[in-house]
Amino acid sequence: MGHSHSHSHGHHHHGSSNKSALKWAFMLISTYMIVEFIGGLMTNSLALLSDAGHMLSDAAALGLSYAALTVGKKAASNKKTYGYKRFEILAAFINGITLIAISLYIFFEAYQRIMNPPEVVSTGMLVISTIGLIVNIAAAFILMRGDKNENLNVRSAFLHVIGDMLGSVGAIIAALLIMFFGWYLADPIASMVVAFLIIISGYRVTRDSFHILMEGAPLNMDAQQVKDRLLSLTEVKGVHDLHIWSITSDFPALSCHLVVAQDENEQSVLSKAKKLLHVEFHLHHVTIQIDKEGEEECSGGSHCN
Repeated sequence: MGHSHSHSHGHHHHGSSNKSALKWAFMLISTYMIVEFIGGLMTNSLALLSDAGHMLSDAAALGLSYAALTVGKKAASNKKTYGYKRFEILAAFINGITLIAISLYIFFEAYQRIMNPPEVVSTGMLVISTIGLIVNIAAAFILMRGDKNENLNVRSAFLHVIGDMLGSVGAIIAALLIMFFGWYLADPIASMVVAFLIIISGYRVTRDSFHILMEGAPLNMDAQQVKDRLLSLTEVKGVHDLHIWSITSDFPALSCHLVVAQDENEQSVLSKAKKLLHVEFHLHHVTIQIDKEGEEECSGGSHCN
C-alpha cells in the first residue's frame, strides 16, 4: 500500500506584500476616521457619521486582518498541526458579520431621520466627505498591491474600503443636494444606499469564509472533475474517499485513495497523479493513498458495495 504527501509553499509568496498593504491602509483609515467622526458631529450629517462608523469597522478589519496574517505565520505544533493559518478565515468571517451589523444600524438611523429630517451643515459636509473619498481611494490603491484576488482576508478588507469609498461618494452627492436645493432628506437616503451596498459585501465575505470554515471545496474547483481526471490515468481503476478543502483562502488541499492493479508500480502512479493535480488544478498540498485491487480499505462507503 503506497502513500504520498506533497506540499509546496507557494501560498507564502504574497504574504509580505499583504502585510505591508494592510499596515499602511490601517494607518491611513484610522487617522481620517477620527477627523470624519468629529466632522459628522459638527455638521450633524448622518452620511458622514455612518461613513465614520464604517471607517471604524475598516480600521478594525484592517487591524484584525494584519494580526491574522501575522498570527498565521506562527509555526505548526503537535496540537495545531496546520499552524494558525485558519485564523485568517476567522478574521474574514468577523469582518463580514461586522459589515452586516453596521449596515443594519445605519438603516435604523436613516429611518429615524427620514421621519424627521434635521438640518445639516452642507459646506462642511462636502469638504470632509471629499477628503474622505481621497483617503479611501488611497487606501484602496494600497490594498490593490496586495493579493486580494487569492487571499480572502485581504479581499474582505478591500471590500470594507470600497464600501467606505461609496459612502464618501454618497455623502458628497447628499451635500451638493442640500447645498443647492435644501433637500435634507438626501442625507439619510445617501446613508441607506451605502448601507445596502455594505450589506451585500458583508454577505459575500461571510458566505465565502463560512464555506471555508465548513471545509467546503474551493469555489473554483469541481470535485467531480478532479475525480474524472484522476480516473483518466490508465493505471487508476478507481478513486474513493476524495476530499478537497481549503486550510485558508489561498491554501487548497486534497486527500484521496487511488485503486490500482496488483502489479502496478505505486510510486509511478503517485508521481503521475501528483503532477496532474499540480499542473491542472494548482493543488500542491495533496495526500494520496494507493490501494491494490481487491485490497481496498473498507470504511463503509459506497465503494465497499
